[in-house]
Amino acid sequence: MPKSNGYRSLHTTVFGVNNTLFEIQIRTFEMNEVAENGLAAHWSYKENNGSNTAANLQNTTEQKLQFFKSIIDLSHENMNSEEFVNSVKNEILNIFCKLDVLVNNASISMDSMLENKTKDNFMRILEVNLVGTFLLSRCFGDIMKNQGYGNIINISSTNAIDTYYEYSLDYDCSKAGIINLSHNLANYYSPNIRVNTICPGWIDTPMNKDMDNEFRKSEENKILLKRFASPNEIANLVYFISSDEASYINDSVIRIDGGIKC
Repeated sequence: MPKSNGYRSLHTTVFGVNNTLFEIQIRTFEMNEVAENGLAAHWSYKENNGSNTAANLQNTTEQKLQFFKSIIDLSHENMNSEEFVNSVKNEILNIFCKLDVLVNNASISMDSMLENKTKDNFMRILEVNLVGTFLLSRCFGDIMKNQGYGNIINISSTNAIDTYYEYSLDYDCSKAGIINLSHNLANYYSPNIRVNTICPGWIDTPMNKDMDNEFRKSEENKILLKRFASPNEIANLVYFISSDEASYINDSVIRIDGGIKC
């Protein structure tokens, strides 16, 4: 049986560019944003009596905060740097001694018409979105493999399944690759490490802040709930999948898009 870490001590390291997705407090997770665009790290402790004591951990977690503040330069430029990723791995082991959950959320897009797309831009998107996910999963999955348990959640997109936009075909390809990668990782790391993929539809994030109003309205009309998701709604799903309540959910592709008109 895979070892269960329960709720006593849940350390989650989230590598992502769109950290707005996780700037929330949900259930017993106390989310501490330490970077605008880079590494977000958060932890929460729940005592046996069920009370959330995360708010009282300021002094005891100062070393951890300083660590994460020291590596907030995690950016698109070093997402595919094996040396940098390995250095972060070593620091996590030195300070936390373990890693329970990895959420790969790093993502960029360079929307343009096909005739304006370049090989360099295409490769850049693959490096950040797909290769970065691979490197982080391999590196931190090694920690989980050695400790005998863990949970990897990869953030893909409905663009990887059946929502196609020709101006984002490079982004769509990278997100489709994440689904395939996740299936292979789930097979490799079984039975002690769960690997799942979450595929959101439209979300209210800074990436979409300059969206044309008419286009947004047309996209909202395609959604049965007639609106984009809030970051909280996606993060609630991430939390659930990372918890022991989802202990039998593995190698799954989970869509969260408000429902789409047939």
